[in-house]
Amino acid sequence: MTTVQGIDPRTGESVGEPLAETTSDEVERLLAAAHDAAGSYGASRQQVRAGFLRALADALDEATARLVPIAQAESGLPEARLTGEVARTSGQLRLFAEVVLDGAYLEVIVDSGDASATPPQSDLRRWLEPLGAVLVYAASNFPFAFSVLGGDTASALAAGCPVLLKAHPSHPATSAAVAELANEVVVRQGLPAGVFGMIVGDDQGVRALRDERITAAGFTGSTTGGRFLAGVAADRPRPIPFFGELGSINPAVVTAAAAAARGAEIARGFVASMTLGTGQFCTKPGLLFLPTGHGMDDALVGALTETAPAPMLNARIRDQLASGLDGLAAHADVTIVAEASAAPSGGAWATPRLFRTSARALAADAVPLTKEYFGPNALLVEYDGERDLLAALRCVEGTLTATAHVEDGDTGPVTAVLDVLRQRAGRVIVNGWPTGVAVTWSMQHGGPWPATTDAAHTSVGATAIDRWLRPVCYQDVPERWLPEALREDNPWQLPRRVNGRMQTVR
Repeated sequence: MTTVQGIDPRTGESVGEPLAETTSDEVERLLAAAHDAAGSYGASRQQVRAGFLRALADALDEATARLVPIAQAESGLPEARLTGEVARTSGQLRLFAEVVLDGAYLEVIVDSGDASATPPQSDLRRWLEPLGAVLVYAASNFPFAFSVLGGDTASALAAGCPVLLKAHPSHPATSAAVAELANEVVVRQGLPAGVFGMIVGDDQGVRALRDERITAAGFTGSTTGGRFLAGVAADRPRPIPFFGELGSINPAVVTAAAAAARGAEIARGFVASMTLGTGQFCTKPGLLFLPTGHGMDDALVGALTETAPAPMLNARIRDQLASGLDGLAAHADVTIVAEASAAPSGGAWATPRLFRTSARALAADAVPLTKEYFGPNALLVEYDGERDLLAALRCVEGTLTATAHVEDGDTGPVTAVLDVLRQRAGRVIVNGWPTGVAVTWSMQHGGPWPATTDAAHTSVGATAIDRWLRPVCYQDVPERWLPEALREDNPWQLPRRVNGRMQTVR
């Protein structure tokens, strides 16, 4: 029997009981159960799904003291960070309960029939219906918020889709504990067992993705892994949507006026954001564009050297980072600006580093200089004027976020910079930093390739539910055979557009 073993990245030692990979028979049972549950769960009233989501949130909160030490041992992340992450995860579940009860996400539209119209108008009723069973791949860098009951799972369950979760090997014991909690809630809520299931093993995750009973998939991880899985989803006899959040460089631009007014403050904020979570946030700012003569070197070096080394999530990520940074440092147009104190030799630690290049060098050789290096490092890009800056920015590929630091009355190229950034990012930030991702109705956590495989959607925030739904229009269907929510008396009390006019429900 093949198992997955948790490793403490601080020491390199094994922690927790090994978790057995899911057998072929068990994968088949879980796929069948998820498929069988799709009909009844997808047709369930909003109160059922909202109650389920809230029960999951309550169970997570109640188990915080038990779950956090398990995750800390497997991830090396601080207790305070993980405690906050559990709260974020339960908050996501409660947000989607509100989304379900609000009902606007279903986009109900009714055009009444009119036999006297020319041509005659049929009765048309359109709304969004759940796709069916969904496969979710857990991420390494958030053991709770992007894992077993993370945002993809929460939004899919809210949409009425059963979820089959592929556990991440970086935190097997944490995944098993949260999955057990979820299954207990499923039983208490009287829901079909297939509403939630978990599989363990990379091969098992690929097999599930190829199975015809899976109707869509969500992924957060590397560009390499996401591209491979997206190909699997596309190559099926019946391709399915694959919503992948992949690599992101998250450029930040500082104008000359901002550097002069608050350069030291910007330097400290940048280093704090760049090294947060050992640089293992998908929103880590990896490029900082600075005007020539910015005068921020001392502040940047001081902030970086005061930052202690920290453990990466696992040895594989640490090794990939080390190899990538060796290549970056060897580039003819790159110099190292500063690095923090040496990391411990045991475990999977990383030392924060800053590198420097020019905007012209980046524009001339963009691929290695705009690549994401997942960890506590960044590249300073110095530019000479507006043309130099914009030429380099246009070489940056799609990204989750883009930031600009400007001043009131700034005479720099603010409008032109923001215009370039909005074309490349899903979220544009002014005078802030991107590493805080609020779980709200308006959040957009997505962007053009390679940030995601589908820039039209988000993996964080209320509209993440849209990924797991598809529109269906019913034409001249008698009332008794319509979905309950589309009937004339509006029994679900949903907001809807009737004959072109919005109707809200009090």
